[in-house]
Amino acid sequence: MSNISDLIESYLKELLAGSGGIIEIRRNELAERFNCVPSQINYVLATRFTIEHGFLVESRRGGGGYIRIMRLPWEGERDPISKVLTLIGEEISQQRALRIIQRLLEEKLITTREARMMQAAVNRQVLRLGLPARDQLRALILRAMILTLLRSRETG
Repeated sequence: MSNISDLIESYLKELLAGSGGIIEIRRNELAERFNCVPSQINYVLATRFTIEHGFLVESRRGGGGYIRIMRLPWEGERDPISKVLTLIGEEISQQRALRIIQRLLEEKLITTREARMMQAAVNRQVLRLGLPARDQLRALILRAMILTLLRSRETG
């Protein structure tokens, strides 16, 4: 059985799919729909609708306030490699790395097999170093894998 966060995420993604990639919602109305507290909506937005997941979330507070969620597509992007490398930066946590890998998979820029290998390579159990060295090494490994995979697709 799905938890409430999964249900909220699925609902929002369905709305996005049917709207061309942009929706406006009211937090309180969504909380009522799922019979939860508004902070649950905040949690879902903060953890599942991030830049790494391919979303931009804007909010406006007040009586007429809303939350706008936009899907940031990579198709048609002039340079998706640079965009991904910018997201990675000089260091990256395991959680953020896994989100980026998942996004690459969702955008069909990598295969399921490639995603699994990448996930294994950036796992903290494999990178047995202290912080911040572990996050820096993870970023270097992830950047190298992405450059190799995406550039080979461009040329071949």
